[in-house]
Amino acid sequence: MSLKLPVYLDHNATTPVDPRVLQEMLPYFTEKFGNAASRIHAYGWEAEEGVDMARENVAALIGARPNEIVFTSGATEAVNLALKGIYESLQPGAHIITVATEHKAVLDTCRKLEKMGAVVTYLPVLPSGLIDLHVLEQAITPRTVLLSVMYANNETAVIQPIREIAALAHKHGLLFFTDATQAAGKIPIDVHADGIDLLAMSAHKMYGPKGIGALYVGKKVHHTPVIAQIDGGGHERSMRSGTLNVPGIVGMGKAAEICMEEMNAESKRLAALRDHFEEQLLAIEGSRINGKDAPRLAHATNMSFENINGEKLIFAAGSDLAFSRSSACSSVTLEPSHVLRALGLSDELVHNSFRFSFGRFSTEEQATYAINIISRLVKEHRDERNIGYHKIL
Repeated sequence: MSLKLPVYLDHNATTPVDPRVLQEMLPYFTEKFGNAASRIHAYGWEAEEGVDMARENVAALIGARPNEIVFTSGATEAVNLALKGIYESLQPGAHIITVATEHKAVLDTCRKLEKMGAVVTYLPVLPSGLIDLHVLEQAITPRTVLLSVMYANNETAVIQPIREIAALAHKHGLLFFTDATQAAGKIPIDVHADGIDLLAMSAHKMYGPKGIGALYVGKKVHHTPVIAQIDGGGHERSMRSGTLNVPGIVGMGKAAEICMEEMNAESKRLAALRDHFEEQLLAIEGSRINGKDAPRLAHATNMSFENINGEKLIFAAGSDLAFSRSSACSSVTLEPSHVLRALGLSDELVHNSFRFSFGRFSTEEQATYAINIISRLVKEHRDERNIGYHKIL
């Protein structure tokens, strides 16, 4: 059977909707079209029932209770609701700690909070991509109220020691928020055992639809209320007003249910696929894995290749492979990866680094095809650069 081109290796940017998820959603566009807030007739009850079931599944995926889940339009809104919502309930000048390698959704929100009077510390990371817990504890001041650390990085797949970080936060009386957009559905998460107070997640990273996400708000947060960022109707326990996206919520719930059932087997298969991919490409002289000395998500890798033109290579591969140089949000502006710079990579390596992420429907045949294409292009680009260098001499 011939391959469908280009081969998709950018599952950290988004995933295809699982056919089982689509089938679950379809009735809610047609015969089950009711508004979940219409609690006076059967159409509304039917929609509300679908939302309730989805809320249970999303909660179960992260070890939460259904009433701790607030549905949003995606992880970016969930991040904004968590960070802005907490800060606005505090005295101006409160101190927030986050990490230099966070997603732009967190970094840009923190910069906005700085304009509102917040004091924000951006922690550096070690060359592995992990934070230094000693440095974190030193950054805590009497005015620190919130710690925000991403569960798993969207570019390097590095997994932070969340339980240790949460324990340190609680030791000093801080709230702990984590952007788990890349981790949810891929590795086991238990918000209560992990000590997480707030958690953001999105459906489209785990084979659900785009435009739907969730914020977990734990009981401890009730002492510091999350101030709504959207007003008008008091939906979602008055934290997020707006007519619920019932088909999207149902899809997210089904995606969460599938992830719970298949996560372990899927991770094992994808780890083998990713490891083979890395092993073959590391045979190329001057190649390296970024974040290799830290725990990582099983399906993704970030690799650098010396002596190439990264921009030319990714465009040359465009008809054969779909992968990226950084996060999808950063690639919109063509900015160099702030994540890789924080790891200490040189400017050349930052520009010559690529994120490859496999998924539920990735195959060995696709991985082999990708290995061959990348190996050939790296060799061709180096040959071209060397020929040009010798011509100059």
